[in-house]
Amino acid sequence: MFNAATAQARPAGRPDDAENQRSSQRIADMLRLLGETLQPARRLVRAGDVIYRAGERFQNLYVLNSGFCKIVNLSADGREQVVGLKFRGDWLGFDGIASTQYGCDAIAMDTSDVWVIGYDALLQACLGRPALMTVLHEAMSREISRDRDSLMSVCTLPADARVADFLRYWADSLAKRGLRCDQITLRMTRAEIGNYLGMTLETVSRALSRLARDKVIGFAEKGRRDVHIPDVGALSAFVQRCLAPAALAVH
Repeated sequence: MFNAATAQARPAGRPDDAENQRSSQRIADMLRLLGETLQPARRLVRAGDVIYRAGERFQNLYVLNSGFCKIVNLSADGREQVVGLKFRGDWLGFDGIASTQYGCDAIAMDTSDVWVIGYDALLQACLGRPALMTVLHEAMSREISRDRDSLMSVCTLPADARVADFLRYWADSLAKRGLRCDQITLRMTRAEIGNYLGMTLETVSRALSRLARDKVIGFAEKGRRDVHIPDVGALSAFVQRCLAPAALAVH
């Protein structure tokens, strides 16, 4: 999520349309390659449906052709922890490769089209189509980068900045898939957002209220799950302002 270099490099109000177009095209090309080469089985799931559960034997990887899902881990004391968010073009199930069983639950957050890709069939296909292996390695690399950025956000950002960065990440993820990002519907409750960001529900609500007071975001009249983001760059600028006092204190 949090990437200080990117947040500083992109001026507020000037989203990188060219980069978003390249990302959208990359996802479309990847899905086309998978579809043509592997002809994966497709599953239509709805909000709350489980795609796979922790402990199940690993056989398949999954790719989101549309929709959203969350990755949930069960802690030692039985609490559920949201550890990942997935969008169109994202892969699911990498954590099952080493241990031969899935380590988390994958749960749909909306009506989603999920492609089921047998792992053995994928490896076999990679022998004849090196481009598939490249796609697989790139997907793994992006997941590692996302996990690192998410950890950086939780460890280094104050609460308000963490929520702003979460909204920026969500909006950027939509933009990179060619979807509207100035008006987003959060597929998570305040409690789930807090769970994901390591915060309480009350802290998330206060942070959202501050962002609204500062005119960085707005809420639809009929509900507070529809968030208006007039300028995604303003969210990055907000994060930087939150970091500025800490940076000055260091020096």
